[in-house]
Amino acid sequence: MKFVVGLGNPGASYKLSRHNAGFLVLDQLALQHQISISQALFDARIGKGRIDDSAVLLAQPQTFMNLSGFAVRKLADYFRISIEDLIVVHDDLDLPFQTVRLKAGGGHGGHKGLISIIDQFGGADFLRVRIGIGRPPRKTMVEGYVLSPFSAEEMSCLPRLLSKAGEAVADILSSGIQAAMAKHHEKANDI
Repeated sequence: MKFVVGLGNPGASYKLSRHNAGFLVLDQLALQHQISISQALFDARIGKGRIDDSAVLLAQPQTFMNLSGFAVRKLADYFRISIEDLIVVHDDLDLPFQTVRLKAGGGHGGHKGLISIIDQFGGADFLRVRIGIGRPPRKTMVEGYVLSPFSAEEMSCLPRLLSKAGEAVADILSSGIQAAMAKHHEKANDI
């Protein structure tokens, strides 16, 4: 079973914030593949189903971003899923808005959700689907920026971006990370 985790913060006030890009992509995947993410287990909302030929567990940790790793680790242990079968979908300040990039392993880039997951697993050997949200004009504005809602202009592009990121997850599941990277990185990927 593959374990796809979307990172975000729980609660209506964060629903359409930039930091919730991972949650939004999982909602899109769940809708497209008729998987209900409604069961509560280990401080997460989860759903099991299939994406193409792969059995998947979808999860949205409800612990807030900085503690995401606790829920992810408990679920991985409970379902006996190894770190190699983990795909984390998250926002990324270092990528321009509307960019989707795939990555195998690597550092955390200062992302608190990734830091928590890496700490809980004792390693970073998992796959990532990075959703570009761009950077605020000033470095000191980062926290407010990631927690603020997408702008009206960004909202008009969001459905297409979420669809593209969901397609990237499905391609990883069906073809593997290398083939998915070749497909999604060969084009400019700007929507």
